[in-house]
This record gives sequence, structure tokens and C-alpha cells, in this order.
Amino acid sequence: MSSAFVKKGETRWLHEIDPSMNALLVFLQQENGGMRIYERKNYYNATEGRNVYQMSDSLSYIKNNESKWYIVWD
Repeated sequence: MSSAFVKKGETRWLHEIDPSMNALLVFLQQENGGMRIYERKNYYNATEGRNVYQMSDSLSYIKNNESKWYIVWD
């Protein structure tokens, strides 16, 4: 995303968004230039001890103990 089109103070980071799936989807759509992002599948990861959400942007996301989203590398 070009910073030329972002208003000052408008930049958000993945760990700053709400812990809901809807908030993740909206954030990812904005980050991908408006392209619709959807959940491909979710599953429980025993190593992480929580659910992993594979999205159509080819990345997988998890919420940590503080309910903050982060990317997990399979």
C-alpha cells in the first residue's frame, strides 16, 4: 500500500485490530487494495495450542493469549 494515499494516523497494524474474524477480514481487504479476502479453512494446531485460520491471501493467522492477531508460518 502506498503511503501517498494514507492519511496521517490512519496506518494500522495487524496486532492492533479487534480479535474478531470480521475485523481481520476488513483489515486484510484494505491491505490488499480492496480485493475480497476470505477464510479458506481453519484447524486446531497442537504446536500452537490454538486455532489457525488460513486465508485466501495465502497466509495463516492466529490469535495469541492477549487476543492479538499474528501471522503463523506453517
